[in-house]
Amino acid sequence: MTPAELWRENLRRSLLSARKARDTTSITAIRSALSAIDNAETPLPDQTDTRTGGPIAGAVSGLGSTEVARRVLSDREIRGLIQAEADERLAAAAEYIANGHDSRASDLQSQAAVLTRLLGQTPEGV
Repeated sequence: MTPAELWRENLRRSLLSARKARDTTSITAIRSALSAIDNAETPLPDQTDTRTGGPIAGAVSGLGSTEVARRVLSDREIRGLIQAEADERLAAAAEYIANGHDSRASDLQSQAAVLTRLLGQTPEGV
């Protein structure tokens, strides 16, 4: 199992628990972490298929012939993504506080705390 699969499994378990507890702060934070992992696994533009065979330039044939493998992320990269999500929330919270929106800032700080706590939980097998 890849580190991303382990993290996804762990995050989905946490998401299920948060949904059962109706913890909207945790739900939001965990969903953003899952999305960050999915987005980071997107193939780079230079990894797309540029074959030029067949009657139409760039056309490929056969089942799955247009599939491009997703990027494989290391545990370190995934931890960096989750930490970046937490850091973004803390930076946004500071802006909200500076502009007098303490309630919204508190929500973002709580989400950052959830993400930081998740970083302390090492997925099994990593």
